[in-house]
Amino acid sequence: MLMWPFDSKKKTMDKAARSCYFSVKETTEGNEFKEFVNKLKEVLSNTSREIIFLCVGSDRSTGDSLGPLVGTMLKEMDLPFLVYGTLEKPVHALNINKILKEIKQTHNHPFILGIDACLGDERQIGFIFLKEGSLIPGIAVNKKLPHVGEYHMKAVVNYLDPLSPVQSLNNTRLFTVMTIAEVMTKIITQAVLGEGSNSNNPVEKLSR
Repeated sequence: MLMWPFDSKKKTMDKAARSCYFSVKETTEGNEFKEFVNKLKEVLSNTSREIIFLCVGSDRSTGDSLGPLVGTMLKEMDLPFLVYGTLEKPVHALNINKILKEIKQTHNHPFILGIDACLGDERQIGFIFLKEGSLIPGIAVNKKLPHVGEYHMKAVVNYLDPLSPVQSLNNTRLFTVMTIAEVMTKIITQAVLGEGSNSNNPVEKLSR
């Protein structure tokens, strides 16, 4: 049964079929990883529009730094697509409207894939989700931010404390975030450049 930590509504079978997930507790050499890579490759190859990876988050919070970390790693891989949101130039709540306006003015109706961290059940920590539909950043901490993109990737970095979700993000282990960021980067790199294109081997297992 698919569990979506960022959306509690019941999913239809059709919606679930357009979504997939992978746990970084599993090996990146297995079929589940390859299926995730192939799904992302299919999504990216099915559009003729300019592709942009929009990595949302802040380096001032450990849990929320997933997006900027992935953006930085993608930049280092020199992909043929534009990347917004890095540790040097993060895209966060205070500037996301400005960045989206800049993208709209600079690019002609691009295909945006949003990347962000999320909170969920403790058993879901380390799960990466690829889902059709817009990214809704800040939903776990009750921030009203603009919806972003046509597809998005989210990863559960920590459990959701309903009384203090911000504290859950701030108390997230950096090791967990780095592990997830490395795996997400490997997924994207292999989907874009092909098998064996990522020379950096991510940590295969999260410590418990």
